[in-house]
Formats: sequence, C-alpha cells, structure tokens
Amino acid sequence: MPGVLRRQPGKRALVSQFTHHHIAVFLLTFFSYSLLHASRKTFSNVKVSISSQWTPFCLNDTGLNLQPYELWNSSHLFPNIDEATLFLGTLDTIFLFSYAVGLYVSGVVGDHLNMRWVLSFGMCSSALVVFVFGTVTEWLHFYNKWFYCCLWIVNGLLQSTGWPCVVAVMGNWFGKAGRGFVFGLWSACASVGNILGAFLASSVLQYGYEYAFLVTASVQFAGGVVVFFGLVISPKEVGLPDVGEEEEGPAEEDASEPLMAGDDSEDDDDRNYTIQAADLSSSSSTTQPKPIGFFQACCLPGVLLYSFAYACLKLVNYSFFFWLPFYLSSNFGWKEAEADKLSIWYDVGGIIGGTIQGLISDMLQKRAPVLAISLILAVASLFGYSRSPNSKPINAVIMAITGFFIGGPSNMISSAISADLGRQEVMKGSSEALATVTGIVDGTGSIGAAVGQYLVSLIKENLGWMWVFYFFILMTSSSVLFITPLIVREIHMLLTQRHLRRLAG
Repeated sequence: MPGVLRRQPGKRALVSQFTHHHIAVFLLTFFSYSLLHASRKTFSNVKVSISSQWTPFCLNDTGLNLQPYELWNSSHLFPNIDEATLFLGTLDTIFLFSYAVGLYVSGVVGDHLNMRWVLSFGMCSSALVVFVFGTVTEWLHFYNKWFYCCLWIVNGLLQSTGWPCVVAVMGNWFGKAGRGFVFGLWSACASVGNILGAFLASSVLQYGYEYAFLVTASVQFAGGVVVFFGLVISPKEVGLPDVGEEEEGPAEEDASEPLMAGDDSEDDDDRNYTIQAADLSSSSSTTQPKPIGFFQACCLPGVLLYSFAYACLKLVNYSFFFWLPFYLSSNFGWKEAEADKLSIWYDVGGIIGGTIQGLISDMLQKRAPVLAISLILAVASLFGYSRSPNSKPINAVIMAITGFFIGGPSNMISSAISADLGRQEVMKGSSEALATVTGIVDGTGSIGAAVGQYLVSLIKENLGWMWVFYFFILMTSSSVLFITPLIVREIHMLLTQRHLRRLAG
C-alpha cells in the first residue's frame, strides 16, 4: 500500500537505544514481583507443617508432653488432616478472590497514581501481613480461623498492586517490537519467585514453619524499599523519549490494523512499531493522555476473550502453584523439604516455555495460534503427569514438560498479550490503559483460580487426585475454546499474507 513502505528505524536501532535505565527497570520490576510470588509460595511449601500443627497426633506411646495441656490443645483447630487441608484450600480461595477484586481496583489506581508508590506500598504492607500471619501467630501461640481469614483477605488486596504496576512500567519502557521475547523472558519473574520461595522455605523449615514466613517477609519488605527509591516508571522521568516518541512518521493508512496483525517482513515489522508509536504520541505534545475507563477497557478487542481463557488457565497453573508440594508429599510419601525442591521443575519448565513461545509469537506476529498448540499439548502432558510413577527423576521431567506447556502460555497471556491489549491502535488519545487492562485480565484469571482452589480440595477429598487431573484437563481445553475466534482470525490472516506474498513473488 502506498505510504507504508517508507523505511523506518529497524529492530537493531531499537536495541541500540536500550540504556542502563532499561536494564534497571527490567531487573527491578522482575525481582519486585518475584519477591511477591516468593511469599505466596512459602504458604504452599509449608502446608504439611501447618496442617500438622493445627491437628492433634498421639503422644501416649512416647509418654512425652512438651507443652502444657491447655496450650497444646489450643492449636488443634481441626480434628484431622482432611479438615485442615480443606481449610487450607479455603484460605487459598479467600486469597485469590480478594486478589482478583484488588486487581480490578489496582489497575485503575495504577493508571491514575504514581505506580512506584503503589508498588512499594503493596510490597511493604504485604510483607508485614505475611509476617503476622505465619510468624507472630506462631510465636504467640495464637490460632484463630477468622483471624487467619481476615489477614489473608488483606494480603490478597495488597499483593494485587504488584502485577498491573510492573506490567505497565515494562510497557512504558519496551515497545511492541520484540515484546513477545522480552516479556516472555521477563514474565519468568513469577516462576523465579516460586523457586526463590521454595529454596528460602526449605532452607529454614527445619527450625519451624514460622521462620519460612519470617525470611520471605523480610526480603520482600527490603525489596519494597529498594523499589521506592530506585524504580523509574517512565523514560520521560530521566529525559529519554517515550516508547511512543522513539519514531516519527505516522502511517494512518493502516491505523485500523487488528490487534497483533502484521506481515512477517522486516518492513512490516518496522511499520507496525511506527503505527503504535504514532498512536501513543498523538497527543503527547499538547496534553497528557487521559486514563481509559474500566468498562471502556473491557470493550477493547480481545480483552474479554483472553480474560475468560486466562481464568481457566490460571486455575490450573495456580493449582500446581498451591498444591504441587502437598500433592508430592501426600501422594508419594516424600518428605516436605524434598517435595518443595522437586516442585521447582514445574517453574523451570514455565520459564523456558514462556521465553520460547514468546519468541515464536514474535516471529509469526501472532499470539493465539502459538497458545493453542501449546495448550493442546498441555492436555497430553497433564494426562501423562497424572500417571507419573513414584520416581523423582521421571516425575521431575514430566513436571517440567507440563510446566512448559501450561506455565508458558500463562506467562504470555498475563504479560505480552496484556501489554498488546493495553496498547492497541484503537485507543488513540487514551493510551494510559496498560495497568487497567492488565488488572482486568489478571483479575478475571484470579477469580477462576480462586474458585479452582476450593474445588481442588473438594475433588481431592471426595474423589482422589486422579479426578483432580481430569478437572485440569477440562479447564485447559476450555481455555482453548475461549480463544478459538482469535485463533481462527489470526490463522486466516497468516494464510492471506502468505497468499499475497506468493502473488507478489
């Protein structure tokens, strides 16, 4: 088309414009969310110890009584392990519901206030709540179900400030060119946080589960202080051009191009980035773009479909996150510390999957087909993992494969795709929507995950672990169904582009 073949600065030029500020932002946002996830992972890693503390066991054979009867009996919140397990699932559900509600609010707040303040406040406050929940209550021998529930509601609300803010800050610094790879690599922050939390918890678990909460809460609080003094939320704060101002020359003829559409040629890659840059900077010379409304963000193309798909996928991903160490301990009889360390392989698979799948989606300039193929293979990997033998090496390999095909797509939707949805060309003059859109996608996903955690505990108690995996397979298949319209559209676009190139050649 005329007017769109003009040569613009390519990807190499964009890479050369990366500064130490880009690296600092990447690392600060990466590790800030890693620390938030590490504190969440601690709870899942010590479930066996907590349930043992909350339930009685026989001391008559040993004749030992290390504590006064009243003090010992006061910690028996539940008569058996099954009821304690059900309450732990309830706490997971409470956390995720409050987390989901908080995400809807935090996204809007992040677009209206200074995201550095919001993120730092959430990290430090959440660290204090985690410290009280797991450490102070044990030191004081204070055990109360309602108190635990209230603390976990507050913790969910505070932790919800993290993801919308870090995705929005990353979106401010890194443009659409190569976003799949950059965000795929960066979205490993959640998995790195899980690994960090597992290592921290397992290293001090021998001294008591309260020290696992103490260590992760202390590290998270320190991270919040560093973020407050070190994070730069926008290139303009240090005199660098905004993502929307790095290139000039709007190509209005293609301003109506659909989300994540484009040719595979380098000229079209550059043109796509130029269009986005022109849209984002359309009003920067005069007025600051106004934040988009919540319901306007919901109506953006693809937002609701990806939100519903992510609700099903996050249910499965977070079930592994919350229940995998417990499953390994209860199903195979492995020690809790060993199960914690082995569960890391799921996150390793997610890190590799998110990076590779993000890179492939950049090469295709399409996200949905890559997601579909990965999720179909995830169904097969779930079926295989449900029949994993009592062998740690084999279990670790299948676990990593499962993480590759489930954690990878989950990372893509919550990061790169959310950034794409929040930077669409249809939002001219209202580009401040990244945090809001991210909050909608992740909030809807967290609602699905919240419902799932309670269902997992119910299914496990009544039907067994095998039916839990059947439930995971159903949810993964449902996520494919939700994005089917997007898959069909993007495959059609790929075939059309190939046909046009063949005619031109």
